[in-house]
Amino acid sequence: MIRRRTTRAQRLRASRRAGGALALRNIVVAAIAGWAINLAFPTANLWVAAPIGLALLWSALEHSGVRGGFGLGMVAGLGFFLPHLWFIDVSAGVVPWIALATVESLAFALPTAAWCWVRSRRVLDGRMWAEPLVFGLLWVAAEQLRSIAPYGGFPWGRLAFSQIDAPVAALAWLGGAPLVSFAVATAGGALGLAFEAIRGRRLVLSVLGIGGAVAVYAAGLAVPLDIAPESGTLRIGLVQGNVPNLGLDSFRQARLVTENHAAETSRLVADLPWTPDVVVWAEDSADVDPRVDATSRRIVTDAAVAVGSPILLGTNDYSPADGRYNTALLWSTKGEAIAFYNKQHPVPFAEYLPLRTLARAVTKAADRLTVDMLPGHLVGLVSLPSERLARDVPLGDVICFEVAYDPLIRSSVRAGAEIIVVQTNNATFGLTNESEQQFAMTRLRAIETGRVAIQVSTVGVSGFVLPDGSVVSKTGLFTAEHLAEEVPLRTSKTPAMRVGGVLGFCFLVAPVGLWLIRWLMSLRGRWDWD
Repeated sequence: MIRRRTTRAQRLRASRRAGGALALRNIVVAAIAGWAINLAFPTANLWVAAPIGLALLWSALEHSGVRGGFGLGMVAGLGFFLPHLWFIDVSAGVVPWIALATVESLAFALPTAAWCWVRSRRVLDGRMWAEPLVFGLLWVAAEQLRSIAPYGGFPWGRLAFSQIDAPVAALAWLGGAPLVSFAVATAGGALGLAFEAIRGRRLVLSVLGIGGAVAVYAAGLAVPLDIAPESGTLRIGLVQGNVPNLGLDSFRQARLVTENHAAETSRLVADLPWTPDVVVWAEDSADVDPRVDATSRRIVTDAAVAVGSPILLGTNDYSPADGRYNTALLWSTKGEAIAFYNKQHPVPFAEYLPLRTLARAVTKAADRLTVDMLPGHLVGLVSLPSERLARDVPLGDVICFEVAYDPLIRSSVRAGAEIIVVQTNNATFGLTNESEQQFAMTRLRAIETGRVAIQVSTVGVSGFVLPDGSVVSKTGLFTAEHLAEEVPLRTSKTPAMRVGGVLGFCFLVAPVGLWLIRWLMSLRGRWDWD
């Protein structure tokens, strides 16, 4: 048999073809990984897809350098954020949707690049057991970073928000959303390590990787979640008034949304077996401020008198000379506001335009926002006088996207909130999964705070959630509905409420610690310490 000798050029071409095929394979796997992670979120709710998707991403990164890891992370990020944030396309258009998805994809690219650096610099040599933990640390550090920057951050799509029906969600009681995300990312890394071991026919490491992922998820089963009342119960009526599905034109239905909420409140009164302590309407439910508009004041006051209790409603305060506030008012049966809360975290490029000229060049929808929303400076807490309980009940109140921000929830509970209320207006997002994504966040906040959490939307979904994350009752989307429940009030603080801020900071600075470890290792190699 005659063997043909290959030239160096032929071997190089063959190597390039093999490398090109591997690069294409990794790009495809990274895109599939991002898509799979999105399946863990509403409305697919396949929570197991998150660690599997992360394991696929781990596999795609196996032979990549820092630049390759960054690129594959961007591919995975787009595979995730484009479908996950599709509601932005529905509400604002294709250009803002793609722009936001691209920027947010950095939250995938940065940790994957950092992970490839850790592997290429052999920081964890001889410590393969620690690789999933470091992968998880890097991932959550990126989540924490994008939760605070730029413009106050955008925490939408954190891994924790995909796990509400998984056992690991209970870890939110211990360490909040960052701990849940860390557990999911670590489990994904453990599965990725197991995939590597299976290809290398390393039985023990394969079993340990899979077993480690299962153990992380099972850890949530050991967390005690108490739902018993600690300071009595509160009788709450929830009203979802609904408006026609008109996208951004929903903002032109200011009178209609108030009339619809009043009409649905009348139906609530007819069905109630008891007088509620409070009735909760949605964000923008009284879009024209009843404090300054006679028609709005009459509609809201008549509804409060009919139900025999105060109404917590949403409105807009245009009294500032340089902008407006997104405001929650506690409206009494006497026709006056007895408490209020101004939204602390307006959404950039949606409720205010930090770069108005650029925003107008990107989308015509920017012209609809003529008055910037101002941030409120008071903690989200509304004091509800209750004759039945013979005391004031502190309600923790956040508005719309604020439910995604850990510090806002934590500050309400630390200020004394015995229940969490999320008032939101999802009318501009149409029949997308945005409202369900938000409701999953509300459910996680219930576990994290150890309190009942209520989400009330103009168009849905709205519902009651117990402190263990279970749903008591829930409405549909773009329907006029009402709910009423007597729910437990709680005053004890979960570990997450006590240490959550410190834990989140530790995750944020973890990459600096890894860099220091690598630096110290390099010093040890350069110097004779004897």
